[in-house]
Amino acid sequence: MGSHSWLPMFIVATTLAAICRTAESAYEADKIVKLPGQPQVSFQQYAGYVAVDENQQRELFYYFVEAATNSSSKPLVLWLNGGPGCSSVGAGAFSEHGPFQPNAAGALVNNEYSWNKEANMLYLESPAGVGFSYSANSSFYKMVNDSITAKDNLAFLQKWLVKFPEYNTRDLFIAGESYAGHYVPQLAQLIVESGSNVNLKGIAIGNPLLEFNTDFNGKGSYYWSHSLISDHTYHLVKTMCNFSQITRESLLRPSNLSKPCEFVATQIRSESPSKNFDSYDVTSDVCLSDGESQLGSQKQHSLASSFHPISSLKSKQSAPRKQEAGGQSIDLCVQDETSTYLNRKDVQEAMHAKLVGVTSWGFCSDVVNYDHRNLEIPTIGVVGSLLGSGIRVLVYSGDQDSVLPFIGTRILVNRLATGMGLNTTVPYKAWFDFDKQVGGWTQVYGKNNKLSFATIRGASHMAPFSSPKRSLALFAAFVAGRPLTA
Repeated sequence: MGSHSWLPMFIVATTLAAICRTAESAYEADKIVKLPGQPQVSFQQYAGYVAVDENQQRELFYYFVEAATNSSSKPLVLWLNGGPGCSSVGAGAFSEHGPFQPNAAGALVNNEYSWNKEANMLYLESPAGVGFSYSANSSFYKMVNDSITAKDNLAFLQKWLVKFPEYNTRDLFIAGESYAGHYVPQLAQLIVESGSNVNLKGIAIGNPLLEFNTDFNGKGSYYWSHSLISDHTYHLVKTMCNFSQITRESLLRPSNLSKPCEFVATQIRSESPSKNFDSYDVTSDVCLSDGESQLGSQKQHSLASSFHPISSLKSKQSAPRKQEAGGQSIDLCVQDETSTYLNRKDVQEAMHAKLVGVTSWGFCSDVVNYDHRNLEIPTIGVVGSLLGSGIRVLVYSGDQDSVLPFIGTRILVNRLATGMGLNTTVPYKAWFDFDKQVGGWTQVYGKNNKLSFATIRGASHMAPFSSPKRSLALFAAFVAGRPLTA
């Protein structure tokens, strides 16, 4: 062996060490020492920015929470909220299934039913720029659409895995709700098509928009069967102008509906409360106050809210609470409290967050001039292609949501299973939660839980917020690949 034969090995070792040091420094720079008002925990948290297009100077903000126990052996779950343009950090992490929730006193309290009990949770802030996401070239986003969003999300995931290389080979699940019925399948499809080494195992989508006409026309039956409209109005919906057409016209030309649709919409409004009613959770009270809350603001920006806006207000008195079946008490004002918390300078500094182009953080944003015609792009076929690629799919519905009700979702899942020739392996039946109470109903198609549909009993559009215990039971079964308890 020559005297310099050790040199190539030395160079390789030195290069690898430098790469590891670079990754570690980027990793450590994003570590959250402690969030203001946070209780003591044993797991680590990280937050910061990942560049998705350095030429356009575009970065996306993330918040990452390690699993509470045995994080090295648990999967990675990427969570996306919908909107389009609503916050995965404020809604998903701090109002639904993250480890903490703010209270009225400005402190954080432990979430007993946090999803990081079962997985390492990665929350990606919306590319719409709700405050913490960043784009130096804002004009770019005036053309934003589903395709651009999915590509940004893929770029984020690939670069995040460079920053956190120990998760490169970890089982990955992508989950989300509402308009994430577009974001999640489209991102998963890009991962499959890219030939990436990402170990994608499955997707879970809650109360998702999958096919415009079927999803929104399910509202008619839901409204009528839940006594939200009269027999007469239901007849008008079926014969004069259905919900999908009202929604379509409301989104594209809100001040100029056709005469038939304006007539039906006016009739529906005449039978609906003008305030203090939540069509995203028809059995729930609302958060009352002197002015519009962030929850109301979020819903104003959501899928169909231009047709059926909601006034949600916050009280100066103690925050109203909802008692979930099974004993869990739900703070109905948690999103107001989250908004107050995330707008604190000390919180933003602790999370390495910055406000760019806005004066305050918000649950949803109109920074992006989103093309609402993209709502009519069906994604149920994309779900089918994922199934064909061996990706496991869970579609779930909070059964108290009238905006994207389970009626349309169940029709679409059944239709997809039939079209793909997937036999029913678990017939439609009740499933049970941790307390042996009925958690909802489920049906499974194909071997190894290939395609599953489930309702969550008593849950809203944001199921983990309104039914945290049952949502955790569903999530735990999904990431473990086991059927729901019958």
